[in-house]
Amino acid sequence: MVISGCGPQATGDVGPASETSATGGGLTLLRAAPSTLDPALCGDSTSAGYMVEIFSGLVTLDAELNVIGDIAEDWDVSADGKTYTFHLRQGVKFHDGRAVTAGDFKYSIERAADPDTRSPVAAAYLGDIVGVKEKLAGAADEVSGVRVIDDNTLEITIDAPKAYFLAKLTHPTAFVVDSADVSSEGEWWRRPNGTGPFSLAEWLEGDRIVLERNDHYYRDAANLDSVTFLLRGDSMMMYENDQIDITSVGAASIGRVLDPTNPLNKQLMVIPELSITYIGFNNEMPPFDDAAVRQAFCHAVDKDTLLAILMKDTVYPADGMLPLGLPGHSDGLAGLEYDVDHAQQLIAGSAYSGGLPPVVLSVSGDCTGTSALYSAVAWMWQQNLGVQVEIQSVEFDTLINDLRVYELQAFAIGWMADYPDPENFLDLLFHSGSVENHTRYSNPDVDAALEAARVESDVDARLAMYGAIEQSIVNDAPCLPLYFDQDYRLVKPEVKGFNPTPLIVPTFKDVWIDK
Repeated sequence: MVISGCGPQATGDVGPASETSATGGGLTLLRAAPSTLDPALCGDSTSAGYMVEIFSGLVTLDAELNVIGDIAEDWDVSADGKTYTFHLRQGVKFHDGRAVTAGDFKYSIERAADPDTRSPVAAAYLGDIVGVKEKLAGAADEVSGVRVIDDNTLEITIDAPKAYFLAKLTHPTAFVVDSADVSSEGEWWRRPNGTGPFSLAEWLEGDRIVLERNDHYYRDAANLDSVTFLLRGDSMMMYENDQIDITSVGAASIGRVLDPTNPLNKQLMVIPELSITYIGFNNEMPPFDDAAVRQAFCHAVDKDTLLAILMKDTVYPADGMLPLGLPGHSDGLAGLEYDVDHAQQLIAGSAYSGGLPPVVLSVSGDCTGTSALYSAVAWMWQQNLGVQVEIQSVEFDTLINDLRVYELQAFAIGWMADYPDPENFLDLLFHSGSVENHTRYSNPDVDAALEAARVESDVDARLAMYGAIEQSIVNDAPCLPLYFDQDYRLVKPEVKGFNPTPLIVPTFKDVWIDK
């Protein structure tokens, strides 16, 4: 899932554990507004963070990142590994009290796959289901691989046995939505009738979003009465003035927060993330249509020094694309190390030996914490390769839209795991047929290897395949991996019940305020 590339990002807020919990109270924090609350359109981590609290699906991830039942109480898998029969919990209701049925899931999947919905992610997260591709292409009226057995039983058939399929269903694109809600006039998702632990009580544009407890939630109801997200302000200042209960810590403040003599240090939580920030190159646009040039741009950047100075060693330099802690991550991967002489030799032997065209690097203007890093990368390219580089700063939503609609020559972006599997990074970002392949990278051998890894049933063999695939991708240099993230958070002592998680999962329902 796309993240902004702004440095350490929150996937879940973490606070001190406690033996007991209490119902009531409200939590306040600062967060950007979502670009949408329509699960079918969910393509960024900020929007997903709201959606997992308001909506839900057949399955979800627990704190240990295992797939567990959500609206589906359990399921059966056919002997050939291709057909899943889900048995829904009794008594699950939308926020307005209407019962959820298997037909609602069929509707939701078919709506996401409807070309009129224009989902940017349905092909990536639902495309394994038989009939989804035909529905997306406008060649079918329904998704043939989704069948309603009765109100409480749903059958889903996929095109081949795939170890990661259930985990894909934890992405918001597979969440259930209310057909009556969607068919109402206007932007229905500004007043969504979801099934999650919280409902949307208020959305005051540019000011705040308020979620309130869903007392009829089908699992344990939330402890908090409400969660208020303020949409503007200085996070650290607001935290120190007791205006918010949780804040992320940027590079400007990390030094004093890490100081054990500072009182804030006792409120600090460090949360590893399954995410990477990188600079993508458009492999179809000059000069990045030449692999030697892409390799040179990677060799021309001293990541270790830049991250130590500008990010104050709060992140880990990345040689490849699979983050620390993700199955398949290898410390033995051979990255494209800093080597100016080799970079210049690569340019001299490339199709652009006579001179490189100017390069435009598109970045999110919301990422003030990493603006110095991207400026330093551009400076190194200019100094070491003699190329003219312009940094183009746009709003994050605009950057995401431009990635999907227009041709960007180079762009700074992040990617966070939707589920803990290397397929979520390597296949989605680099298979030539993936809608998330924003670098336009294409290597037939890599495509074939990715397709083989999808259906490999032996865990060790499959991870070994992804290791070889990642090395091939790094060698082809469709992008410059920069760093793997950690989230540095300050949490008020009275906030209890947070559980650290490196992915986006519902977290607020287990929180309480101990005053």
